[in-house]
Amino acid sequence: MEKRILGLDPGLAILGFGVIDCQQNATKTTQYTLQMIDFGVIRTSANTPMEQRLCILFDDLHTLINEFKPDLVAIEKLFFYRMANTIIVAQARGVLMLVLGQHHLPYLEFTPAQIKQALTHYGNADKAEVQTAVARELALDDIPQPDDAADALAVALTAAFQVL
Repeated sequence: MEKRILGLDPGLAILGFGVIDCQQNATKTTQYTLQMIDFGVIRTSANTPMEQRLCILFDDLHTLINEFKPDLVAIEKLFFYRMANTIIVAQARGVLMLVLGQHHLPYLEFTPAQIKQALTHYGNADKAEVQTAVARELALDDIPQPDDAADALAVALTAAFQVL
């Protein structure tokens, strides 16, 4: 079984994405093979009106999905810490969910603690530990930058561990 997973770290100013392929190995000693395909961010400027920022997310998410054709999308759940910021991120997340619905894509959601647990086996791991685990699991020489892209790859890996 082979799956392409698009991981998303939702945000309005910066939305991280990471694309991985995972394949179950029937005869090898490892259970699965993971390969990083691409990662990056979608940025919107704070000087741009809100409706245009949401349109940028909408258009760029469609482009990502059309380019990479994922089988599954993994999304980090909202973490509530400041009401004003949460509302803005929720608006961006609404656009994300709309695009997924338009493409009829299945998705999984994970809390930050679930992602940390999946990658480090410790639900309170710090960001550096998670990023190191991302690089290790994907056999990367360096930790992906910016952080939002590394976080999106972590979300994708969490989904891979669950579906494989």
